[in-house]
Amino acid sequence: MSSDVQLIAQNYRPDTDSLSNRIVLITGAGAGIGAELAVASAACGARVVLLGKTIAKLEATYDRIMAVERERPSIYPLDLLGATPQDYSELAIVLEKEYGRLDGLVHNAGILGDRSPIEHYDPIVWQKTLHVNLTAPFLLTQACIPLMKKSEDASVVFVSSGVGRKGRAYWGAYACSKFGIEGLAQVLADETEENTSIRSNCVNPGATRTAMRKVAYPGEDPSSLKAPQEILSPYLYLLGSDSKGVSGFSLDCQTKDPKR
Repeated sequence: MSSDVQLIAQNYRPDTDSLSNRIVLITGAGAGIGAELAVASAACGARVVLLGKTIAKLEATYDRIMAVERERPSIYPLDLLGATPQDYSELAIVLEKEYGRLDGLVHNAGILGDRSPIEHYDPIVWQKTLHVNLTAPFLLTQACIPLMKKSEDASVVFVSSGVGRKGRAYWGAYACSKFGIEGLAQVLADETEENTSIRSNCVNPGATRTAMRKVAYPGEDPSSLKAPQEILSPYLYLLGSDSKGVSGFSLDCQTKDPKR
């Protein structure tokens, strides 16, 4: 079953209405994979809520979505590092007033932290990385669960990594946060399986041409990597009704890269 879902997800080709009438919140929507996913989701008919810490970047994504002449997106500025549980509660209140429900939640935002050995890892950087990459997705998910319960088919998509499945030297807090994300997604999938319509899955984007990848591998030729818009099929598959009933999976967006 797992290999079948993986194959379907990687080869999925959405149509222009595959996300029609769906309300989808994407974190880190100002650049990279988050921005490309937001534009692609809007092109498939979704009403997208763009969440990020830099308003100018969110506005750039907003303008790109408006150019495809689909549903008007919303912008919600929020810095995940400094956000409190109350901030997430207020976000959920705004979403409920505006839309009444939430059909999709993509935890795309994340930070790399240090590439250094555990022996020398900066404790402050460790805490910040775990907070943004793991605690913030927990808090946002928790706040949005009542809204997702109002959806007929809600999907939570957590973004993982190859180093969140098998630890590698010098990936420190980033790897540990992604191990945590895999566990959070599994726990949520098990808790929501019986009594709700909420689905929970992970995706591993793999080696992709992003700013984070450039920092992690400064000597790498970026032209050797796929662009963000080329690896979105599993995301779009999980967000739409074509994946209804699929929960508890951890999918790869492309052929596995031992470096990621």
